[in-house]
Amino acid sequence: MLVNRLATQTSPYLLQHAHNPVDWFPWGDEAFEKARKEDLPLLVSIGYSACHWCHVMERESFEDPATAEIMNRNFVNVKIDREERPDLDHIYMDAVQVIAGNGGWPLNVFLTPEGKPFYGGTYFPPVNAYNRPSWTNLLQNVSTAFREKRKEIEAQAENITNHIAGSDPFGLDNHQGSSNPIEFSEAQCGIVFENLMKTADLIHGGFGPAPKFPQTFSIRFLLQHYYYTGSKPALEQACLSLDKMIYGGIHDQLAGGFARYSTDAEWLAPHFEKMLYDNALLISTISEAYQITRKPQYRETVVRTMEFISRELRSPEGGFYSALDADSEGIEGKYYVWDKSETDVLLGKNAASFSAYYDITENGNWEGKNILRIKDPSGRIPGEIDGSCRQILMEARHRRIRPQLDDKILLGWNALMITASCKAFAALGLDEYRELAIETMAFIEEKLKGEGISPFFHTYNKGMAAIPAFLDDYACLIEAYIQLQEITGNGYYLKKAHEITKWVIKHFSEKETGYFFFTHEKQDDVIVRKKEIYDGAVPSGNSIMAINLLYLGIAFDIGEWKQRSAMACRGLNSAILKYPGSFGIWATLLNALSYEMYEIVLSGGKKEEKHVQFLAEFIPNRIFQLTSANHADFPLLGKKPVTGLSQFFLCRHYTCQQPVTEVNELLGLMETT
Repeated sequence: MLVNRLATQTSPYLLQHAHNPVDWFPWGDEAFEKARKEDLPLLVSIGYSACHWCHVMERESFEDPATAEIMNRNFVNVKIDREERPDLDHIYMDAVQVIAGNGGWPLNVFLTPEGKPFYGGTYFPPVNAYNRPSWTNLLQNVSTAFREKRKEIEAQAENITNHIAGSDPFGLDNHQGSSNPIEFSEAQCGIVFENLMKTADLIHGGFGPAPKFPQTFSIRFLLQHYYYTGSKPALEQACLSLDKMIYGGIHDQLAGGFARYSTDAEWLAPHFEKMLYDNALLISTISEAYQITRKPQYRETVVRTMEFISRELRSPEGGFYSALDADSEGIEGKYYVWDKSETDVLLGKNAASFSAYYDITENGNWEGKNILRIKDPSGRIPGEIDGSCRQILMEARHRRIRPQLDDKILLGWNALMITASCKAFAALGLDEYRELAIETMAFIEEKLKGEGISPFFHTYNKGMAAIPAFLDDYACLIEAYIQLQEITGNGYYLKKAHEITKWVIKHFSEKETGYFFFTHEKQDDVIVRKKEIYDGAVPSGNSIMAINLLYLGIAFDIGEWKQRSAMACRGLNSAILKYPGSFGIWATLLNALSYEMYEIVLSGGKKEEKHVQFLAEFIPNRIFQLTSANHADFPLLGKKPVTGLSQFFLCRHYTCQQPVTEVNELLGLMETT
């Protein structure tokens, strides 16, 4: 069978294209040398394995020999997995948004032999349709323009590259050098809440119109706003959003786990791919909601989602895979949807009650099929019937052709999963989640350990770690170390967080602003170094680093780190206030800088029971440490006792009140001081 150069890669997305007649190259010197030698433009096509429209374009165009012949004759064709190379995806996505006014995947961008973009777009059909030219017509037009209008092409490429390199991130105030005092206020947090609620869907939950993404960062801000202010609308919108997702089709009602987003306002019809990062972020958020509300459905959802991830996304070595595809047998969602006639046969006498509860109808609720969802939670069927019916359907579904697994293991996403496991342990107190977090970090330290310009690698697959880690990887890893320290009391994890933070500051900083570049200073295969500040599907590395700097600055008494965190938030202050949906993690940092940042120590011996009791409480934006035999490096621990009566110290700026012995006494102190 014909294979191309992608056959030697480990990325599942690249391997999907290894048998295309297109002469694909992976990103690297070989492709650029061919482009320069033959004076050809590069066609860079970026996607990911769970992307539905990426599969469509492959079937329609990249598997077609006639189309491949045009591509091979006129271009050097490069395939990139955006999850493997987010740095390149960020650069060329920006370019396409400048060129076309929108972006998405598949991302198809044309470059000069020097790697500078001059034209591009997203999905192109095989024939003229959807107000888009056919892919073959576009290829021919671009090739002709490259040959006949070379000066114009090169000038456009230069202009686009300069635009990407020279434009400040949207919303950056750029007054880091100001001598004015940095002021944050509770009133600013109130403005964030008001502006966030202007976009809130008060009927179906979430924010904005369809398509709807979970926006867990905004929900977390609402939970914190309720904690600080007692605002019932904040809690109600947070819970409404979570409830509608949990009962909707975006949530797999049989196996657990959430799809990436909903195509409609009611959370019924998802794009069916399941991503590790979405589920990790939802676990963290729902765990916090459970700490506040103690709603049984939140506990149940956390447990089922953790079970789904452990069952379907955990590798035998101890890391977590990236995603499950949206498609099976070439059809989006086929694995997940049902005909009523099928469920009637499978469920027998229980079919009617199960169908009524999960909205299964003769005509279907989505494109003639049924996506399981719960329209009326109050009409819940008996638990034993629900459980047995779901098990029957699960077994029937397992006999279908399963969606493809993206089995690459990404450092940043695994770090998010460690944090999620820590949050789940804190909320639910199940030891298995703490052990899972510890084991996953051990896997990272063994399998993703780096060398040279990077102490960690970005990706691991088939026994090989590759690609130096990016800012997001390090930011999430530092956060995971901090969270592990909180649930274990092991100071090693906090020291590792400190060590890696120092390294990131040295090699990723933009000294003029205090923000961080996405790539290492010595990475030489990108045309520009970008700063990413938006909190999108995953949190911005800059926002997570700013929170890390605040936490570690307090834990290690490093004034420069605390100041840097505040300066970063100040630089985005107006954007956070006006557009909180795009700066959700930054908004939680604004909370931390505006309200009291508690420093809490649990000291003495036999601390486990009180440790677990404390973790179960929702106390955002606080520093928490446990005394141990070797805690001399931690200023907050000072001379606090390691043995004897277990007790809590509530401190501010390293000055502590008289200790108390019970969690409820600690909470009382926090309310009165």
